[in-house]
Amino acid sequence: MSEENEDVKPKMNLVINFEGNQITVKVKPNMPFKKIFEAAEKRFGKDPGTFKFVFEGQRLNAADTPAGSDLEDGDMIDAVLEQLGGGFYLTH
Repeated sequence: MSEENEDVKPKMNLVINFEGNQITVKVKPNMPFKKIFEAAEKRFGKDPGTFKFVFEGQRLNAADTPAGSDLEDGDMIDAVLEQLGGGFYLTH
């Protein structure tokens, strides 16, 4: 019976890594990354928009999905701090 439920609502586990700390989130393949990102930021205790998320060197878009990005069960996504601005300005 449990196999039938899995066929109806297939889920996959994704591992999100931030500075060596890892969490596993269970998601549907067609779930927008936006929801996954928000859940990860909350579990890491960060404000929304704090991270950018990268899989195999490619940044993941909030509107994309795991299935559309060819992610598979057990794949790891890296969460890195979003850098705002850049450099500094000197005045004389």
